[in-house]
Amino acid sequence: AATAPRIPSTRLALHYFDTSYSPHLGALWPSVRAGLLCEQKYGALLNNFAAADHVPQELELLNATDFVSEAPQKAQQWQRGAAVGEAARGCQEGSAEGRTVTRAEMMTQAEMSQPLCPSISSKIKCYTFPRGDITRFRPARPDALGLLDYYLMDAASLLPVLALNVQPDDFVLDLCAAPGGKTLALLQTGFCGHLAANDISISRTKRLYQILQSYVPKEVRDTVSVTSYDGREWDQVKCGTFHKVLVDVPCTTDRHSVMEEDNNIFHRRRTKERQMLPMLQLQLLMAGILAAKPGGELVYSTCSLSPLQNECVVE
Repeated sequence: AATAPRIPSTRLALHYFDTSYSPHLGALWPSVRAGLLCEQKYGALLNNFAAADHVPQELELLNATDFVSEAPQKAQQWQRGAAVGEAARGCQEGSAEGRTVTRAEMMTQAEMSQPLCPSISSKIKCYTFPRGDITRFRPARPDALGLLDYYLMDAASLLPVLALNVQPDDFVLDLCAAPGGKTLALLQTGFCGHLAANDISISRTKRLYQILQSYVPKEVRDTVSVTSYDGREWDQVKCGTFHKVLVDVPCTTDRHSVMEEDNNIFHRRRTKERQMLPMLQLQLLMAGILAAKPGGELVYSTCSLSPLQNECVVE
């Protein structure tokens, strides 16, 4: 072991992704691979609690746009394109089968997937720069009360929050909450009757406290309970009490794994921990299900492309 070549964890991660993701993603993998290896671009999640009405105009002058409000239009364009492609393929297949695809069927296919809930998407605003624009956002600034005007985060991290579709007065559980970006986004909706934010790591929970203090007024913080329980045992704390549950599980964190040596799960000493991730994820998902009320809703999410950590866990 002492004389064996020391291969960086980032290279081990990239080799693993090349061998496992390439067959899974096929022709998409080269562009996805390039994306993983690019410097991370952040989005600016506007803080609705701060007195910062000037910030949207300031960001728009820099050519940044709110990707949440643009999403429904882009989704509809994509759906129509997919429907037309499906219709064309159906017509080609139908020539042999004597079947035609009508315009009504094409529209039905285009409208099957509904855009983001308007009530949620109107509350959450996250500005991003266009593709190819690597402009950096300025550091967040405090308002007169000391609340920062926006929070810099990976914009894709908002997607699980939007999918959760929180409704007014919902009791919400964020089972793996730290460092706190999704917790903050949930509060931006203004709909949480009570929000339980839990994370097993005490050090990461301290970071969550810091974010809440920097962005959220005290009267809203009073509706949030922050805990450091083992999420797998949450059902022993409060079972069947939440309308909405977000289970954003620990994972291989693919971008971090190919970019950073620090705390890299592909380090040789963490092989066993990495191999056990799907079981940990399954246990957290089951605990989240048990925490939900009958008829409640749960979103399971990762920041990994691995089918073992996504589809297989859900199945």
